[in-house]
Amino acid sequence: MIVLASLVALLPFLAAFAGMLFGPSLTRLLGGRSGGRAAPVRNGPALIACAPIAVSLVLAAVVAYTVWRDPGERTGMLTVIETGSVPIRVGLQVDGLSAVVALMVCCVALAVQVYSVAYLEGDRRYSSYAAFVSLFTAAMLLVVYSGDLLVLYAGWEVMGICSYFLIGHHWEDRANSRAAVKAFLVTRLGDVGFLIGVLVLGVGAGTFEIREIVRTAADLPGSTVTAAALLLLAGVAGKSAQFPLHTWLPDAMAGPTPISALIHAATMVAAGVYVVARVFPVFEAAPAALAVLGIAAVVSMVGAACAALAQDDLKRVLAYSTISQLAVMAAGLAVGGESPAIFHLLTHGAFKALLFLAAGCVIVVAGSNMLAHYGGLRHGMPITFWSMTVGLAALAGVPPLSGWFSKDSVIEAAQHTAIHGGEVAGAVAWLVYLGLLLTVALTAAYATRTWLMTFFGEPRGSYEIREPSKFMSYTVAALAVPAAILGFFGLGAAELRPHVGPALLSIVLLAVGAGGAFLLWNRDPALDPARALGPARPVFARAFFVDEFYDAAVVRPVRAVARYVVVLDRSRVDAAVTGTGRGALRLGERLRVPQNGNAQSYLTGLLAGVVVIVAGVVILL
Repeated sequence: MIVLASLVALLPFLAAFAGMLFGPSLTRLLGGRSGGRAAPVRNGPALIACAPIAVSLVLAAVVAYTVWRDPGERTGMLTVIETGSVPIRVGLQVDGLSAVVALMVCCVALAVQVYSVAYLEGDRRYSSYAAFVSLFTAAMLLVVYSGDLLVLYAGWEVMGICSYFLIGHHWEDRANSRAAVKAFLVTRLGDVGFLIGVLVLGVGAGTFEIREIVRTAADLPGSTVTAAALLLLAGVAGKSAQFPLHTWLPDAMAGPTPISALIHAATMVAAGVYVVARVFPVFEAAPAALAVLGIAAVVSMVGAACAALAQDDLKRVLAYSTISQLAVMAAGLAVGGESPAIFHLLTHGAFKALLFLAAGCVIVVAGSNMLAHYGGLRHGMPITFWSMTVGLAALAGVPPLSGWFSKDSVIEAAQHTAIHGGEVAGAVAWLVYLGLLLTVALTAAYATRTWLMTFFGEPRGSYEIREPSKFMSYTVAALAVPAAILGFFGLGAAELRPHVGPALLSIVLLAVGAGGAFLLWNRDPALDPARALGPARPVFARAFFVDEFYDAAVVRPVRAVARYVVVLDRSRVDAAVTGTGRGALRLGERLRVPQNGNAQSYLTGLLAGVVVIVAGVVILL
């Protein structure tokens, strides 16, 4: 079992290096040129990228099936690194949680690689792109399967650097390079706290092994476990784009659309939620950390849903939706609903990857990200239309699609904790519960607005409405299947089954949000339903001006200090250094006068010295 899990993570890693080293030469060997561009079917880097991920998917399915048939924890250790204090055990841990998340990661990674073959056809840097996607997948699988927190952290950071390169793939576009730098810096800010939290937890527990930390979490000193949990939350907020470190995710939409599906929908952003679930007993032993997580989740889910409601860019709608849905998972964890939160992580990975790839189909055809440039696309793009309809319905929580099952289970967990009590304070539990209900209505509203403005009404562009490449449309259609049926797999667990009361409440809120958006659109299909927001729309569209606040409170002061340092360096430090050099030069000029190489001067000096000596002798003696 551990050997299979190792291969699941190792194959994408090998694919990354093979793609970098042999991708271009293999393309030439296969003769994969068509009209000056690489033919998708015979694309060397594509074969190197897709085949290992496909094998990893099969192996991950075998691992997941084995764990399902025989539940339990399997561990294996490669080596022990002695550090002088707490050793690092390089090994893997496979259980139900890691097995099912790894399967989801492989599914999404394969879909992205296949989709990218057509989406980036002819891109001169496709080899490096596919290699970084493979390396990113390997790093995420290392995070999922890792049995040691420091090994997990290694994969965590490799994901960060891969996201930097992938977001900035088209680095010649200034917006892309800036988005990549912003994503890297903001997530690194959270990762500083995450690393310190890992060290505090490891030193406090005397081990970095996850299973030992989980087993002994309740016995650790309260101050240690609380400090560690709060520090871990800093990394979680950065990686999972939660308030206040959420601002990088919408800007990251500047990267290629398949990367939005891979990193910003199903894998990297889910890593923070996964880590909290992985060491959940640590957070159970720190109620203060759960309360902070719950409050941050409410702010993120409601605020991001409001922002999504007013966006003009299709990908930014989905980006803010991702922040909101990740907050739903975090809210589930905050109220003790570990299983519902992971269930929503899985269903979200399916329908959000579907939505981003379907959005890529729309963008390729329309040549624009703007909702105002769409309209009437359902007639010429039936596969994309029905697939995206499934994705948006699952996002909104339309029964019986997957999102309805998972979101309803999170709401039920919040309701139970609010009424009956739990690890978090009653006020926080009620706040989480009410925030979830409000988010259901807001999600239905912006999902309906996006659906109507994209596929209905009169066409608002001069482009030909057609399906894009079969590689793209068929991949989207394939992802629509798990997005539709994945929720039924939760019926086997009692805590994931829907119940009549909460389910009816969710459906009523869904109808209110979707119905309101439809009525506003139906008044004039040529206009944006978001106009009804009135003066609030600019506030929502700018996501409550958090970026502007950071710019005023952090960016501008830092730049002002940097300018002062530059002036100080030039006028004081550099002046002192150059002044010393100039003084030495002037002194040297004077000291070299007696050594000018003129023999007559030397003889004159010699004679003058003799005269002075003789005169001194005569006078003194």
